[in-house]
Amino acid sequence: MFRTLTTAAAAIALLAPAAFARDLVISFDDLNPGPKKGFEDAVAQFKAENPDINVIVNINDREAHKTAIRNFLTADAPDVTSWYPGNRMAPFVDAGLFQPVDDVWADNGFNEDLAAIKATMSRDGKIWGVPYSYYQWGIYYRKDIFDKLGLSEPQTWDELLAACGKMKEVGVTPFTIGTKFLWTAAGVFDYINLRTNGYDVHNALTAGEIKYTDPRIVATFDNWEQLINECGFVENHASMSWQDAIAPFANGDAAMYVMGNFSVDGYKNAGLTEDQIDFMPFPVIDPAIAPAEEAPADAFFIPTNAKNVEDAKKFLAFVARPDVQTQWNKTIGQLPINSKADISDDKFIQEGFALLNSATGLAQFYDRDAPAAMAKAGMEGFQKFMLDTSTKMEVLERLDEVQTEVYK
Repeated sequence: MFRTLTTAAAAIALLAPAAFARDLVISFDDLNPGPKKGFEDAVAQFKAENPDINVIVNINDREAHKTAIRNFLTADAPDVTSWYPGNRMAPFVDAGLFQPVDDVWADNGFNEDLAAIKATMSRDGKIWGVPYSYYQWGIYYRKDIFDKLGLSEPQTWDELLAACGKMKEVGVTPFTIGTKFLWTAAGVFDYINLRTNGYDVHNALTAGEIKYTDPRIVATFDNWEQLINECGFVENHASMSWQDAIAPFANGDAAMYVMGNFSVDGYKNAGLTEDQIDFMPFPVIDPAIAPAEEAPADAFFIPTNAKNVEDAKKFLAFVARPDVQTQWNKTIGQLPINSKADISDDKFIQEGFALLNSATGLAQFYDRDAPAAMAKAGMEGFQKFMLDTSTKMEVLERLDEVQTEVYK
């Protein structure tokens, strides 16, 4: 009996660390290979540094995550979830579904190290999450096709339209895009609006301060119509995701893609080499307009219903460390937000870093800068317009109606 009790006690002792480990549940929103690996590598490092924490991860497709988040925040919340700064976090903040993390920022020096993003992470005088990455948008293009046609990077709108003409002459569609999930169309809208009207007008629109039928926004759609007519986008884009739209880019049927830097991994996975791909800023439309850029950030938040807040805060502090952000962003091909982090020598990262450092303003993205209900209606309208430009004023008048309801 003594030997039996001793053996049992020893077994319990061996199991004790696992039995009494604290669970930390994290929901992440990207199944694409690069982002998934970056997240998993970071989690592995966090677990190695914190063996007393049992980390449980749930990784979802981004669109599925967007659909499910409100339900799981209210029903069975994780301890940490990925989500987006700016207006995309606002409904959850206002509904009391995220908790403030000012103490995480203050205790770890983030008010200085993450100063560039602090305003975007703040609402009602409090800070609501911790960002781990941001990235540039612009035009990714097939350099080998450009070289074959003797084209250089268009600096102006007229140069872009002229380049499109040469592509179409040899049967190459200038732009690929997949608007099945709508937000890709918003990226095109954002850039044309930023180049037509500038950062302040763009922000005034997404803040509900000017109408969609305002002559300045009509001018944006006029330019967009010109791009559709004189350049053109791949057919059937409404049935394609952004990943699907890589195929015509990879096989040479299309030469340009208005997209974020996270897409580079997709181009390489489709068989393209860095020698075949390059990046350029969206061309100037009005030289009097100072250049602003799209630079969405990705972040982590702690749900109000989290069960393990202590370790959730520990994880948020971890992901914002400069060493963690350096490695994570090298893996995913994006830019770290912590000012003390190192930047990859990847050519796209270097170009993005230079671009964003020279920008006069950084837009988050239409569906992050505008409230969710407005963004949904806006992106539906953008897709409709891209499919049939004759609906321009119908779309803009409808968005005015939605705006009146959303911002009242």
